[in-house]
Amino acid sequence: MRIGDRLFGCMVLPGFVVLLVPLVLYDMYWAHDFWGEVAPAWPGGGYALAAAVGALVPLVFLVWVFPLTRMNWKKSKPRSLAWAVASLPGLAAGYLVSGVISSTWRPKRRRDWDSECYSEGGPCWVHVHYPWLWAVGLVATLAAAALLITLLVGLSRRAAPTAPSTSEPGAGPTPRSPSGTGDRHPPA
Repeated sequence: MRIGDRLFGCMVLPGFVVLLVPLVLYDMYWAHDFWGEVAPAWPGGGYALAAAVGALVPLVFLVWVFPLTRMNWKKSKPRSLAWAVASLPGLAAGYLVSGVISSTWRPKRRRDWDSECYSEGGPCWVHVHYPWLWAVGLVATLAAAALLITLLVGLSRRAAPTAPSTSEPGAGPTPRSPSGTGDRHPPA
């Protein structure tokens, strides 16, 4: 086992913790303010905000993943590293969107629904004021994903090379053709 493999193995858990910390900090310091203040003030209210957040999910995923598909470490390491860095804004936006979504999850057990859960912007408060929030967000996510897939398929068909035109007459047999006549025509 090489040293790089061992180092990677030792960095998996700390890396996972580093990726989880922004979500925890978001939930602790900003989530309640977001749903308590932004959702009622959003044009259309909390349901319109849920639709906007749901529509952002596939877009943020595309912004994060597309640069990663362009990486080819064997061809060029600096270029691949640049593409990896280009995906970081999508990752940061993904953290924000997933933080907004996860801040609406109520605790599983009712006995954990304390006064903080029902405080303005808390997960219980959100579900009392907007009971179908999850459905609106899910429908918006699916609709945006379907629209995005349709657009990407349409763009890929446009960019694909077209087949050669068959309106011109076909070429005559070549000297090595199965008939063996080439340009020559057999005597009549």
